[in-house]
Amino acid sequence: MTPTGHSRRRGGGKFTLVCMAAIILAVAIQRDVIVLKHWVPERYLPWAPLHLEDPPGLVTRWKLSRLDQNPEACRAFLENEVPRRVTSLPDSITDSGCDLINSVRVHDRSTDGVRFNKSFIASCPLAVSWLRFERHGLQAAAQEVLGSRVTGVTHLGSYACRNIYGRENARRSEHATADALDVAGFRLSDGREIRLPADWTAAGAQDSAGQFLRAVQQAACESFGTVLGPDYNAAHRDHFHLGTRGWSVCR
Repeated sequence: MTPTGHSRRRGGGKFTLVCMAAIILAVAIQRDVIVLKHWVPERYLPWAPLHLEDPPGLVTRWKLSRLDQNPEACRAFLENEVPRRVTSLPDSITDSGCDLINSVRVHDRSTDGVRFNKSFIASCPLAVSWLRFERHGLQAAAQEVLGSRVTGVTHLGSYACRNIYGRENARRSEHATADALDVAGFRLSDGREIRLPADWTAAGAQDSAGQFLRAVQQAACESFGTVLGPDYNAAHRDHFHLGTRGWSVCR
C-alpha cells in the first residue's frame, strides 16, 4: 500500500473515532450519565422541557418548534403552566382541509393574564407562543414604553377556513388550522387604549403609542414564526398577524 493510502486510512479511522465519541457523549448527556444540568441551567438544554419563564432565544425557539410535532408535550406545557387559561378541544377532521388538530380554546377572561374581547380557538403551539409572547414581550414593551401593564387585548379572530387573502387559487391560510391570531388593539391598566391602524402612522412612530406598537411587533418576532404588520401590505393595515409557521418572518 502506498504512503498516501496509509495516510487516508489513518485519517478515516480518526474521523470514525471522533464521530463515535460524539455520539456516545450525546447519548450519555441525554441519559444523564453525564449530568450536564448540574452545570448548565435547564433552560439552555435543548432536550429539557419548555417552561413559560424560559427566556427567548435559539434554544427556546427550537423547543417551541418541537412542540408542533409533539401534541402530548404541548398539552402538558399548557396543563402545567396555565391550566385555567385554556381548555383542550377534541380533534376535528373536515372535508375542506381545515382540520383542527391538537387545538385549545383560549378563554377571554383570566386572573393571571390579559383579557380578550372574546375567546378564540388556537392550535396548541399558537397558544404556547402567545402565552410566552404575553409574558416576555408584550408586558415588557408596555412597561418600558408606556410605564403601564396591558390588561386587555382586542383580536379579530384566529380560526377561519379560507385561503390566503381569500383567493380561490392560493394556499390555505394559517388561520385555516388555527395557527394564527390577528391582534388589533390593547387596553392598559391606566385606562388607555391603543389601536391599529389609528396609532400606527408616520407621526405615530414619534409618540409613545406608536413606539409601543413597534416594540410589540419586534417582541412578537421572538415568539412567532411569522409576524406581519401594517407596513407589510394593505390587507394587514389594521392588525398584527401572529402565526406559528415560518422561521423569523418579521415584516
